[in-house]
Amino acid sequence: MYQASQNRYCVLPYRRCGDSGLLLPAVSLGLWHNFGDTAPYENMRALCRTAFDNGITHFDLANNYGPEPGAAERNFGKILRDDLGVYRDELIISTKAGFEMWDGPYGNWGSRKYLLASLDQSLRRMGLDYVDIFYHHRMDPNTPLEETMGALAQAVRSGKALYVGLSNYDGPTLKKAAAILDELHVPFVINQNRYSIFDRTVENNGLKETAAKLHKGIITFSPLAQGLLTNRYLDGIPADSRVHTDGRFLKEKDITPEKIAKIRALNEIAAARGQTLAEMALAWLLSHAEITTVLIGASKTQQILDNIKAVQNMKFTTEELAEIDRISK
Repeated sequence: MYQASQNRYCVLPYRRCGDSGLLLPAVSLGLWHNFGDTAPYENMRALCRTAFDNGITHFDLANNYGPEPGAAERNFGKILRDDLGVYRDELIISTKAGFEMWDGPYGNWGSRKYLLASLDQSLRRMGLDYVDIFYHHRMDPNTPLEETMGALAQAVRSGKALYVGLSNYDGPTLKKAAAILDELHVPFVINQNRYSIFDRTVENNGLKETAAKLHKGIITFSPLAQGLLTNRYLDGIPADSRVHTDGRFLKEKDITPEKIAKIRALNEIAAARGQTLAEMALAWLLSHAEITTVLIGASKTQQILDNIKAVQNMKFTTEELAEIDRISK
């Protein structure tokens, strides 16, 4: 029977999520990749055990994570039954709805019908009575914001979610949504957005600034730019790269000689800091006061152990930050 490490809370710092009472580990584990039905179950178990043994209490899912959609939640539910379930009160489990999940007009976007039905399905797949955070996964240009936020409010009132979050929102829409949620007295605590040294969208669309003004947390996904901010691409595209195995998010045309040159230049800064490029990329995000936690993915347990080393050096000089900006922008 699995017993968690007694030293699990000595590894990572825990950071307050905005001005809420919720603390999250500086590094969280995302189940976007490597937890579908094409992945070995024992490896999934090992990833989750390693994460929790090293202080990662936050496990992030969505209804459509797979393949097939729903598979990651189903597999994580089995891991809860086999290993982690006895520690449920020490876990932060999040899920989302907003992308296409099932056929027909009620399995996509942000309607009340879809969000609440999806949450019920997610809970059944994971074998849970509630999730800690339930997100709307993306902005819906057609559903009234009041309806979508009202569905999140209902999720909390029903006891099926403790907190709510918004994912892939921009600053202006975040501000409007937060005002509605405040009026409904909903514990909205966090925003999940793509952010990395190479992707500064949240700096340009108002999300980062607005979240700070509203005292809401930010969790960043793709903090390593789908692996570009690691040592894997220093000498070009490796044969087993995600470019070749899964071209949905990282495409060969985007890995230009200019991009490789930038990766090498950033790696030189990291080496001078005594870090790997991946460690520095995560530390760079965590050095921003607005960021609560970084969301990593992993296919091997060693990747988790390597990534959490980022917290050992999260301070940057003014010169380092300026050089990182010069190279990446």
